[in-house]
Amino acid sequence: MAASRNYKNLWMLYEKEVPHSRFRDPACGVSPAEKLSPEHLELLRNAFTCPKSGPQKQEKSLKGRDKGGSEEHGMKFEEFREVLRSVIGPDIQDAWVERFFSEVDISCTGLLKWQQLCSYLILEYTERQRASIPTAALLDSQPQIRHCSHNKREPTVRVVAISHPPPLRYISVSKGGQITVWNSSLHIIKTLGLAGDPSEEVANTRRFRGWTTDAVYMGTVHRVAIATDCRDLHFVNVSPTSVFEDVHIFGFRSVLTALCYWHDTQCPEQPPLLLLGDEKGGVHLLWFLNPSKGLFKNPSKKDKGPQRIFFPDLGEHSNTVSYHHIPNIHQEPITRVMFEPSTNVIMTSSESDTTSVVFVNVSLKQQPYVWKFKQGAKCFDYNASLQLMVTGGCDQTVRLWNRYVTTSPVATLRGHHTAVLDVAIYQPVGQIFSYSRDVELRIWDISTHHCLKTVLVQFPCLKPGRIPEHGNFPFLLMTPPLPEETRPHLVVACKDYLAVLSLAETRRGGGGWLRDEGKENGTEIQCAASLACALYNPTLRQVVTGLSDSSISLWDVETGRRRLHISNAHGEEELTCMTLDSTHRRLITGARNGTIKVWNLLNGLNLHKLEPITDSEVTGLTCLHDNQLLAVGWSQRIAQYNIAGAKDLKVRADMSWKSTGVHKSDILAVGQCPSLGVVATASYDGEVVIWRLETQGPLLHLRNKTQGRATLPVENLLFLQHRAGNKKLRNRGVLVLSQAGWLRFWGITGEEHSYGQFFAPEESGECVLSLSSDQPKNTILVSGDTTGRLQIWDISSYALDVQHEPICERPPLLQCWLAHKRAVVCVEVIEVADRLLVLTASVDGSAGLWTKDGGRVGLFGQEAIWNVSTPAAYHRKMESDQRKEEKTDKLGLERVRCQVPESASRGPTSQEEEEEEEEEEEEECCSDGKHSIETGVFTSSAHTQTDGLSLTHACISHIMCRECPFQ
Repeated sequence: MAASRNYKNLWMLYEKEVPHSRFRDPACGVSPAEKLSPEHLELLRNAFTCPKSGPQKQEKSLKGRDKGGSEEHGMKFEEFREVLRSVIGPDIQDAWVERFFSEVDISCTGLLKWQQLCSYLILEYTERQRASIPTAALLDSQPQIRHCSHNKREPTVRVVAISHPPPLRYISVSKGGQITVWNSSLHIIKTLGLAGDPSEEVANTRRFRGWTTDAVYMGTVHRVAIATDCRDLHFVNVSPTSVFEDVHIFGFRSVLTALCYWHDTQCPEQPPLLLLGDEKGGVHLLWFLNPSKGLFKNPSKKDKGPQRIFFPDLGEHSNTVSYHHIPNIHQEPITRVMFEPSTNVIMTSSESDTTSVVFVNVSLKQQPYVWKFKQGAKCFDYNASLQLMVTGGCDQTVRLWNRYVTTSPVATLRGHHTAVLDVAIYQPVGQIFSYSRDVELRIWDISTHHCLKTVLVQFPCLKPGRIPEHGNFPFLLMTPPLPEETRPHLVVACKDYLAVLSLAETRRGGGGWLRDEGKENGTEIQCAASLACALYNPTLRQVVTGLSDSSISLWDVETGRRRLHISNAHGEEELTCMTLDSTHRRLITGARNGTIKVWNLLNGLNLHKLEPITDSEVTGLTCLHDNQLLAVGWSQRIAQYNIAGAKDLKVRADMSWKSTGVHKSDILAVGQCPSLGVVATASYDGEVVIWRLETQGPLLHLRNKTQGRATLPVENLLFLQHRAGNKKLRNRGVLVLSQAGWLRFWGITGEEHSYGQFFAPEESGECVLSLSSDQPKNTILVSGDTTGRLQIWDISSYALDVQHEPICERPPLLQCWLAHKRAVVCVEVIEVADRLLVLTASVDGSAGLWTKDGGRVGLFGQEAIWNVSTPAAYHRKMESDQRKEEKTDKLGLERVRCQVPESASRGPTSQEEEEEEEEEEEEECCSDGKHSIETGVFTSSAHTQTDGLSLTHACISHIMCRECPFQ
């Protein structure tokens, strides 16, 4: 089997996933893995391996020994309960023991064996260990890389961001003095070069002939201050409308090497402060006393170019700026400077062994804090709320320091192979970024000190065996608050390239308890994503919902409370389908990237990962009675997995089904009929294939007659199980297909197969995406369409006679109401507390429970808890909905029929009309079967996406032309 596989190894899809997190209801009690100590486990092992002796057991044991083997002892629930009471204590609750037994006996054999218990505990311990290690904040998406073409091959010294006024802009400053303004998508808006010395002006151009050393954005005055090795400071106006240099201070006593700007956001009238670290280890402080009127005194006469101020003459501007100098803080050039306003402390670093980092008060009245370590600090970052400082330098080491402890670091993080150029603390997730000269980016966890991820940023300027040139400040970390629709990100500069790496907004990984409704660990669970699928588990009496953001929730159907939540079930891949195993203890989920997983519904453990056969979407799953799982999708094949007795985490795919080349298009739906021993699959090209379970081969091909028109994809299919199990009805319409709003009934036995069709939605151009029926009787059919409307049809006597000619007569419509604001992707008729209810899920992100009369029981996740046994607690329909129903009742059947396309009630058109319509459709539809549609709302092709669901141009064309596609 393995030799016949030509597809590549796709197990790596699981390795690239963001780890999932599970959050459990505290009502479930303490996990057995937490409650059982090593002493308890040893006693349990003895109880399993050395059972109480008795005549019968001794005889069995002797027989086993004679055969050269031993039979593992299994415990029933009663015996297991007694053993636990003797091991843990007599006060242990029966409910906890029963849940423990059920979690381990996932196959419902009624017996528990020591090997099963060991496998369960190992999986639980492994899951907890994995959850304790957080996930790196750096997302897996490819970085956005841009070339700074105006840098003239010089490295970028600093990148600053301008977020106010919006929109977000970036400004990069090159070593050669080139200033580039970028928009939020990193497209160049404007460029500007620094002005040089007027004495060197040639052809009315002052060429800048030095190197820039640092730059800082002064947000309150919309200026960028740029320091150079010419011992000067340039102020560039970067207002939204223009970019120009307006002030140039020259003649400093030393080269400025590091800049910092601070202003009081709470008290805007407080003078902002500009800090300048220099090559002699000193710091210059400039307080701007009236920045709204100007940074400096206006010149008496206007000269061409920026205002030039000789630094020794700065005293002439005392009305606008206050100057102070603190010399000799370090013995070497300052590499970084920061300001802590709450304590009025200046923080500086240098590559000095004796004054590596210094925290000094502006007033100089307090003793400074001095950190000393080998080769000093090339960079550092400080977080006041964490009281944490991080340093990096030429010794290739990252160190974590307490704010008030200078003698030894909290932690020393090793792993870089070259000098560390920059570090940054990302507080929202408790992580640190460090970047070294060999373009290696490392993400560290603050609490565990582990390296969570190492990334080599693939800049185009990289050459084998060579280390690229960098500026002194490669990092720009953008953290909240940010402009709307802007996620946290990290900008990294290397030579003349910029890379933007997306970051997670919150801490990922871990797990915990569900606290308040809709909250996990005190933070709100986001439910803005659209629902992809939902189902009801009658054994556990729970509803399972799957969202497009790859999260799964389990809800108590009787109260609407959440019992379990799994986030990132398939990493960041969209969840597409799900089903239950035959015992209803396990959930199987499929994703858009082809991965399939098996989950324990009682505790959220990931039991198995199934081998992907392609990296494309899994669209349907169905589990046979013997726990043989069938999976279909865009691979156009049927894959089978044996999850009945699988003990390993990874389960191989069985490709024994004779499905290769049968479907010529992507399979969109699958369903099984145990009483007839068949499985049905439906594809995008409208073909339905009936497969025999015994032979695993195709039995019957069904396709509607289109007379040359483009076929419609089958969005959903449903077997009427009661009819199929009834000897008198199994030869009638037992299979319902949904195609662009048309519901078609098929028989799969006998010579004739067409048993009726009708257009279900109340509005033309809509589709039915979900179907369900009361399977014990098959008296009603429930359909949900793309408008969010739910319809209940009486099919007790519908599709029981063969239709040789297409007649589009509707069955009686019992109920119709608007259940959701957007498309209904899942509907299921369920029975709870002897009441027939309808479960719905929509791409608007909501899942609801309804009575068959249209009364709303509630929405899962709502604040109010319901009691399904008390109809008085239901949320009844609004009066407007009731009035609409009354109006519908008065209009009667005529109003219903008026929604059916005209061709369903009129005779055949003339040949000329048919030819004209065919020509129009040929112009609108592509001949290769891949259709596209453009509206004011969306544009798509091949598999057109509306509300996250597949439609086609052909679907809409047929309905808008009001022609029955089955004629």
